Amino acid sequence: MLRNKNLIPLSHQHQRALALCVRIDRASPISDADLDAWRSEIAQHFRNEIKIHFAAEEQVLFPAAQRFEELIPLIEELTADHAWLRDRFTEAESRGMSAADIAAFAERLSSHIRKEERQLFERLQKLLSETALAVLGSELAAALKDAEQACILPTGATRPRAAK
Repeated sequence: MLRNKNLIPLSHQHQRALALCVRIDRASPISDADLDAWRSEIAQHFRNEIKIHFAAEEQVLFPAAQRFEELIPLIEELTADHAWLRDRFTEAESRGMSAADIAAFAERLSSHIRKEERQLFERLQKLLSETALAVLGSELAAALKDAEQACILPTGATRPRAAK
């Protein structure tokens, strides 16, 4: 199903986060020499965009979805994912993530995004009217206004490597 224009700003942010996950996967196993660069980039993604993204979902999107009984278990799962991911971002900021932690983080973030895109967004587009989606889009735009709109450029250590 095509993404409704009112959810596209969240989907664009999802694409940027998925790109980070793909780069982590391709770099794995991450060497000890590159750990600090990856931790720094993960923390930067959180500060610049994901922190605001999570808040917009929790304050605008999730309450709209919780009006539908069938979506409540999914929202509870996504909220738990947010808590787990926030803890990982804090670990990245404090330089506490190991290479294995970074790989687990990328896997969980990727899975979380796919749940939102394939389950939550798809169901909301079927359950909400165009008018309700437009209102939701306006509220999301306001909630996301302070997020960075640019991709974070990888450093030498986090730049994708050529296929072997």
